[in-house]
Amino acid sequence: MAAVHRVVVLALEGLYPFELGIPSRIFGELQDRYEVLICSVDGDPVATNADFSVTVGHGPEVLATADTVLVPPFDISRLSRELPPGVAEALATVRPGTRIVSICTAAFVLAAAGLLDGRPATTHWAVAEVFRSWYPMVELDPDVLFVDDGDVLTSAGAASGVDVCLHLVRRDHGAAVANHVARVCVVPPWRDGGQAQFIEHPVPPASANSTSATRQWALEHLHEPLALPQLAGHARMSLRTFVRRFGEEVGMSPGRWLIQQRVSRAQYLLETTDLSVDGIAGRVGFATGTSLREHLHAAIGVSPTAYRRTFRGAVASEG
Repeated sequence: MAAVHRVVVLALEGLYPFELGIPSRIFGELQDRYEVLICSVDGDPVATNADFSVTVGHGPEVLATADTVLVPPFDISRLSRELPPGVAEALATVRPGTRIVSICTAAFVLAAAGLLDGRPATTHWAVAEVFRSWYPMVELDPDVLFVDDGDVLTSAGAASGVDVCLHLVRRDHGAAVANHVARVCVVPPWRDGGQAQFIEHPVPPASANSTSATRQWALEHLHEPLALPQLAGHARMSLRTFVRRFGEEVGMSPGRWLIQQRVSRAQYLLETTDLSVDGIAGRVGFATGTSLREHLHAAIGVSPTAYRRTFRGAVASEG
C-alpha cells in the first residue's frame, strides 16, 4: 500500500475560514491517501477575519514532515511586501522538493519568500496590479483559476482553492478519483475558463443572450467538427458578437475552450476505456490520433500512452 501523502496547512493571522477548510474537505475524502495537518508559525491559536479564532493542532515543526505545504489566504488589509512574523523561519524548515501551494492572497507570501521569482503564478484578480508592482520578477497571469508549475502551485481567489486541490487529486490519482471527490463535495470536478469570467464588469443589457446553451450543446457534440460560424449560428449571434460575448463569459476564445474540453474528455477516456488513441480522437473531435497526441502533449506534457500508463493503475485500484 502506498504511503499516505501528508498535507500541512500553514494558518496565518487574519486568514479566511472558508479557504482554511478546503484542504481538509477535499483531501479528507481520501483518508487512505492523504493526511491533513493544520499548523501555525508558533502553535498558538490564529485570528481569522471573522469573529472567531481557530486553535490549530500543531506548531511549525510539522512543516518539515510535509509532502505538500498549503498556505490559505488572509485578509487583504494585511498585505505586505514583507513576510509576516515567523513565516520565513517556518518556511525554512520545509524540505527541498516539497510541493508548495497558495490560495488567493497567500501568493504574496510565496512571492515575498522568493519562491515565485521567474515562475508563472496567479492570485486574486482584485490585487493583481499590486502584486505586479511589488513582485515584477513573477510571471503573473491573473486570468486563470490556478497555475501548476510543478512543485509550486498558485490559485486565484476563494473557491479556486477547491479547483487547485481537486487538480492535485487528479494529478496524484487520476480523473476518476478526483471526480468522485467532487461528487461527494457537490462541486464541479473542473470549471471552465478562468478568473476573467468573475472580474467585475458593467452588467450587460437584460436582453443580451448568453453563450451557455451553445457551450452545453458543444459538449454534447464534441465528436463533430464544430466550426466557429456553426457555434455562432447555434447561439443566434453574429460571429463578432459571439466571440466577444464568449470571451466575456468564459475568459478564453471559443477555439481554445473547445480544445480544452476535447483534451479533458480524452483524458477521461484514456483512464476509463481501452479505446485506441485514434478511437478516442474520433470521439472527442480531433481529426487524427496525431492531433490528439499533439494537443495532449501541449496541455500536460505527456503522450496518450504515457498518460494512460500513469493513471489506469490508479483507476483500476479505485474500482
